[in-house]
Amino acid sequence: MIGDRIEVNIAGGLDIALPRMVHIRQKFATPRVASVSQTIAEQFQRPEVREKIKPGMSIAVGCGSRGIANIAEAARQVIAELKALGAKPFIFPAMGSHGGATAEGQREVLDGYGITESYVGCPIHSQMDVVELGNVDGMPVYMDKLAADADGVVVLCRIKPHTNFRAPIESGIVKMLTIGLGKIVGASELHTFGMDSFGELLPKVAKFIMSKKNILMGIGMVENAADETAIIEAVPAEQILDREPVLQAKAKEFMPRICFDEVDVLIVERIGKNISGSGMDPNITGRNNRAIEWNMKPYVKKIVVLGLTPETHGNACGLGAADVTTMRAYKDLDISKTYANIIASTYLDGGCIPMIMNTDQEAIALAVKTVVRVKPQDCRIVRIRTTLELVDIHVSEPLLAEVRANPAQFEVVGEPQPMKFDAKGTLYPMLGTLHEKVHA
Repeated sequence: MIGDRIEVNIAGGLDIALPRMVHIRQKFATPRVASVSQTIAEQFQRPEVREKIKPGMSIAVGCGSRGIANIAEAARQVIAELKALGAKPFIFPAMGSHGGATAEGQREVLDGYGITESYVGCPIHSQMDVVELGNVDGMPVYMDKLAADADGVVVLCRIKPHTNFRAPIESGIVKMLTIGLGKIVGASELHTFGMDSFGELLPKVAKFIMSKKNILMGIGMVENAADETAIIEAVPAEQILDREPVLQAKAKEFMPRICFDEVDVLIVERIGKNISGSGMDPNITGRNNRAIEWNMKPYVKKIVVLGLTPETHGNACGLGAADVTTMRAYKDLDISKTYANIIASTYLDGGCIPMIMNTDQEAIALAVKTVVRVKPQDCRIVRIRTTLELVDIHVSEPLLAEVRANPAQFEVVGEPQPMKFDAKGTLYPMLGTLHEKVHA
């Protein structure tokens, strides 16, 4: 049984000298929209978008569980545009098994992103009932009942590379139409076919859903490397299967990365469902679930997760990809919410619990100590806030030669400093994170 503190006999202990860390800035192209609201308003001026909306239509607007940049503002503007065209919109959670797979939990997720009735200006209806639309290749296809009963459906989502498979269409409109709208029943059914089949399966199911129900459009949002809104596009239903691969390619082009081929220890301050479907994005960490073939850099020897985001509400999906975590992360873990999501995904190792250390300091020291054939002072360490925030990062001094040799990719911002911990062994916040994120 795990209590409030773990006592373990470690040869030599964990009182080791850690290398000093330096604040650096990774350089990426960061195009962004000037105004989220204005961009959405302009999209609704397109004839092929406007003609979809008829006065008096009840329109279900699906929002997911990701912490997308400017998601609340985008939702509010979409609602405003629909109302201006005479429609009667409402918002519903389109997030599969997330939020603990309960109506209350999914509404709580939306509320945490600022998507509230008072802010967006329309009702928010959260429930878990589904209707069966038919079947594809013998697999039943499900859809949120409220959305199925509406006169039309719009989904608002981020388009980005998926964390578990590669295809022309990955995370985005198609995934929300199939997995998000299916609630836990539909999401679980699809995942039993294996994520390695999703590249072909999800577009086929999305096409079937669009043949059965009045899917009006998807509002696709693409982010740049600084976690800012780079593109917003309203994609009419009949264009989704052709247009989403184009936006997916843009998302891959804009995606940031940790610009080192090999890292001894990666420190991730926080993981959560608002950051990535996998808590921390395997596209960034280079590490995925055991059963998934994944050839992504960097090669990381040890991953330390220090905590969970408040927005994840205890869902620690993806924690199993770490080697070491902390007591506070363990105490914040909500087993019910995590297990509901993990079981629906079928990749059970995502819910495994890494080695737990009492403090941040002990967790980092354990990871450094157990990197074989590398002395602590020579350890190549990278520290990031989350896998969405990769412009300003901290690296250990042994990486500085590589940083200085590549000025086109890196900028040294600070001076080497020891990692600083408080009296309880908690790591102080990253210093000098100066990159300004403009969420217009």
